[in-house]
Amino acid sequence: MKNLNINIKDLAMLGDRRTCAFLDKQGSIVWYCPKRFDSPSFFASLLDPEKGGVWHMGLEGLAFEKRGYLEDSAVLQTHFQGSSGKLLLEDWMPLEGSFYGICRKLSAAPESYTVHFSHRPNYARQSPVLEQKGERHAIVEYDFHLYTSHPLEVGQDTLSCQVAAGEEAWFILAEKALDKPEEQLKESRELTLKNWQAVASHITYKGPYEEQVRNSLRLLRMLTYARNGGIIAAATTSLPEVLGGGRNYDYRYVWLRDAAMIVSALARAGSDGEEERKFLSFMCSAMHRIPEPVVPMLTLDEQPAGTEQELDFIGYRNSRPVRYGNGANNQLQLDANSNVIIAAKVIYNRYDTREHWETVEQMADFLVENWHKPDHGIWEETELHHYTSSKVVASISLKYIAEHSQDELQKKRWLNASEKIRHYVEENCQTPEGAYAVYAGSESVDVSAALFPIWGFTEADTPQMLKTIEKLERDYCQNNLYRRHLVEYDSQKEGAFLAGTCWVAQYWVMRQNQEKFDEIMQAALRFMNDVGIMPEEGDPETGEWLGNVPQAFVHASLIGAVIDYKSEFVRE
Repeated sequence: MKNLNINIKDLAMLGDRRTCAFLDKQGSIVWYCPKRFDSPSFFASLLDPEKGGVWHMGLEGLAFEKRGYLEDSAVLQTHFQGSSGKLLLEDWMPLEGSFYGICRKLSAAPESYTVHFSHRPNYARQSPVLEQKGERHAIVEYDFHLYTSHPLEVGQDTLSCQVAAGEEAWFILAEKALDKPEEQLKESRELTLKNWQAVASHITYKGPYEEQVRNSLRLLRMLTYARNGGIIAAATTSLPEVLGGGRNYDYRYVWLRDAAMIVSALARAGSDGEEERKFLSFMCSAMHRIPEPVVPMLTLDEQPAGTEQELDFIGYRNSRPVRYGNGANNQLQLDANSNVIIAAKVIYNRYDTREHWETVEQMADFLVENWHKPDHGIWEETELHHYTSSKVVASISLKYIAEHSQDELQKKRWLNASEKIRHYVEENCQTPEGAYAVYAGSESVDVSAALFPIWGFTEADTPQMLKTIEKLERDYCQNNLYRRHLVEYDSQKEGAFLAGTCWVAQYWVMRQNQEKFDEIMQAALRFMNDVGIMPEEGDPETGEWLGNVPQAFVHASLIGAVIDYKSEFVRE
């Protein structure tokens, strides 16, 4: 089998709104966690090409030509070209059909090829179990069934299938036994397209950057756990923020920090409210299970994320450690509560509702009682500080949610706290130059400050904001891409932070500078690949992709920036 040379920017995603799989440009599945996004992997060659496991399509004689999704679905078509002709590979994960799993269909082959199914269960910590049940049927790990159009050969730990030139082929990996696999394959494709059309119908966006917004909306839908509305931060773990630098984390959880950005993006893009209201329900339901609403991230069963564990994988481009679980879950992050409150405010304003009010009240009261404490900040630093962005978002969240209170004493308490926090920021959170500081006493700034006028904390052209942007441009900008500031790590060693880059673009909309917006957005979109995926970070010089994919925070930030751009510069 040919050794895989995987690059993050070549990945395409399949999904069924429970879990997902990633393919490279040769059609090989290099990442797949059955049944749920954060389940242990079946295929993980993305993190270890030698032992991670792969569903390898042996199409070495055919060159990648192009690929794309059918309409707004997650049905992916990949086109190949060879000296003898063309080949079409179509992949999908059944959406709300008679079975779950992965379906693969290939047109008549211009030349012969061999497919290798080499799963390595539980992050390759268990030996694979294979049992042949028929010429074209094998049982995998007791509960999974592989059906093929061509005879299977069972090796010690790999299934192989040869397809002759001129023949069509198909494959199904199903989570249960199927009575009529070929017939169910056809039914599954039709139903999956129909069901994706229904999911996509909740939002219809027309306007500038339309393709990029539609890509981002598709990926946010694919990152949604449909059973309860949770939206994970990214679908992968341990893709490095710094190659070989150890900053490799598991993002397959629901970050409360992301809530306001995602809910606002969906609502303002023209949603009918179903997706974002389910997301709010997920978060508020989880809060009932937790003694104090301070947990910054949740699993998809509404629990705090598990402790970090390391895996014996070599890592993407030799970047170790490879982790599952997340150790930031015991941190006080004031922006976690604040962002859920802002998400509730967006929903209340747009859909004239006060759902989950009791939980929102508790989160607001928690901020009143705890805003004066140092926290770990938006970037989950281990050092405790009075981070400016945490204070700002706490202040505006209390101000906004007070508008929906029907209790005058409660409203007054929240507004008083909001003003106290504002006063604290004005008195303590500026650098000697007069810019907004990373934290009280710091002389540095952070790209999160670009959000302050977007949130409504300040005007875009105040002396403090002008000085902040000046310092961001001078010290954190390269090729129109912006780095964040990290207290415990030199952020010059990591890539530009793409969500933050979108925030700066959005800031320039508020300054009515269309040219600056377009320059920054075009720089960020260098890191959107042919199927719409964007990573967390990108190297401004080399174009290297860094961090987990697809990053929900980035895609939501892009949508928010474009919606503001449309509102300001496009006349209907």
